[in-house]
Amino acid sequence: MKIICIGQNYAEHIKELKSAFPEKPVYFLKPDTCLIKNNQPFYLPDFSNDLHHEVEIVIKINRLGKSIEEKFANRYYNELTVGIDFTARDLQREAKSKGLPWEIAKAFDGSAPIGKFISIDTIKNINDLNFELKINDLIVQKGNTSDMIFNVDKIISYVSQFMTLKIGDLIYTGTPSGVGPVKISDKLTASIEGKTLLEFYVK
Repeated sequence: MKIICIGQNYAEHIKELKSAFPEKPVYFLKPDTCLIKNNQPFYLPDFSNDLHHEVEIVIKINRLGKSIEEKFANRYYNELTVGIDFTARDLQREAKSKGLPWEIAKAFDGSAPIGKFISIDTIKNINDLNFELKINDLIVQKGNTSDMIFNVDKIISYVSQFMTLKIGDLIYTGTPSGVGPVKISDKLTASIEGKTLLEFYVK
């Protein structure tokens, strides 16, 4: 199982990080040791002084696929949830400035808490889906999948040109604006259309 993360997929987030707009989906990988399941706590790492939350819609792949046409991409998933792509922003800035890969800032143990999956059949439209993140009951990020630069089907089609998608693979589809730091004792609550699917503490 692999975790595929899409970067720079919401215009307002790109603006807040002062990044360039991508012409094609930008993706990177996380190992499975990044996952935190069942609302277990996230332990703040000691190697970063600027650890940021990024809430995202997460798709679970349910069929083996390679070079998938976009018009058929919807056949390759039937569940979704919310997740957090934790980012060591200070390490990321340093890596970017030196033209180095981002993994040191993105792919560390515990950096991908993931919520309870729900069936696609329970939502009206995957391309018009509201989701949000609260920290200590205050909304810090709100997004809608209609604001994605590259929608879910386009992401699946694009990534599958380069690597085979396997059953159980997860795709973190990008974060909206409002990213920011977390600290010990923070309570993070992520939801889709008002339904809480992920809730955990920072320790």
